[in-house]
Amino acid sequence: MKPDSGNISLFGRDLSDIKLQEYSRNVAIVHQYNTAPSDLSVEKLVYYGRTTYHTLGLSPDPELDEKKVQQALEITHTDKLRNKAVAELSGGQKQRVWIAMALAHDTKILFLDEPTTYLDIRYQLQILRLVRSLNRDLEITIVMVLHDINQSLYYSDEIVAMQDGHIVAKGLPEELITPQLVKQIYDVDLDIKRVDGKPFVIPV
Repeated sequence: MKPDSGNISLFGRDLSDIKLQEYSRNVAIVHQYNTAPSDLSVEKLVYYGRTTYHTLGLSPDPELDEKKVQQALEITHTDKLRNKAVAELSGGQKQRVWIAMALAHDTKILFLDEPTTYLDIRYQLQILRLVRSLNRDLEITIVMVLHDINQSLYYSDEIVAMQDGHIVAKGLPEELITPQLVKQIYDVDLDIKRVDGKPFVIPV
């Protein structure tokens, strides 16, 4: 898709000048809804993350593929699930496996579309802590959509607040969020407190 105006740059180059294969080797995405054949194993799914490096379905370096897949499974703590069918996994396990597939790309940028949706609080925290470690330990840039405002504030380095498809504010969480902005976006009056030095919206 082309922007209606302006341009999009990736690593200092116009996105339209970057070939799809090169783009796919640097950018990965995990959608809100992901599907896989019911009998597909976890390991096989994660291996699909390497296909961007293959030519005519063949890998130029099978040993490297195996190494990257193993690393992705270990990082996401899904290595013990490698032989299970994806359909047998819990919601939180599935989400970690899809993130593992994205990591097998050896990606530098990871897009996540509502990665905690429909997960209970335990798995939400697992995913968010994993995402934070990917950013801090592996230096992967994370662009993430979250509808839980407090999770956004706590786990993000920078916030972009949107309304009706338009950016209404952006900046550091501790500087950005105010009762006035919450009122503008959600049309509710809520107090803001501090937790661990970070802003926290009291949703009552």
